[in-house]
Amino acid sequence: MILGHCELEGKTGHEAGRELLARLYREVTGEDLPPIAIGKKGKPYFPDGDWHFSISHTKHHAFCALSRKEVGIDAEELDRRVHLKLADKIFSPDERAQYDAAPDKIRAFLTFWVLKEAQAKLTGEGLRVYPDHTNFSLEDSRVTECHGCLVAVMEEGDDYAV
Repeated sequence: MILGHCELEGKTGHEAGRELLARLYREVTGEDLPPIAIGKKGKPYFPDGDWHFSISHTKHHAFCALSRKEVGIDAEELDRRVHLKLADKIFSPDERAQYDAAPDKIRAFLTFWVLKEAQAKLTGEGLRVYPDHTNFSLEDSRVTECHGCLVAVMEEGDDYAV
């Protein structure tokens, strides 16, 4: 898997994300970005290739993961305003217990959120209902801090709870 990051620099998140994907694809394959199609549930993919990708963007940054396996990435800026009351709707009982014990509620909330979004992008299911059926950990090693953001990346075959 290869990961990339860029600042938006006046571009939309979509524009910056696609440019980042094209750069990563060219670096890995030596070829131009192939056509992208959209699956039945809205997940973008390369219809004629062995590569998979996922893009996420925040107010200031774009992130991209390119892999030979299905992949999902999500990023959130650490200074993002969050409505902590959503914890009641989106956390499983175990996640809620971890959240309640966490000293930094915003970081805990965002950690769970990026994991849930990355999983939704990996599976292609999206967030169609409240994602309160997962059982993630605040210590999940798939979450890293990068350029003032929390970023979660998951690949097909990762052990994640649904």
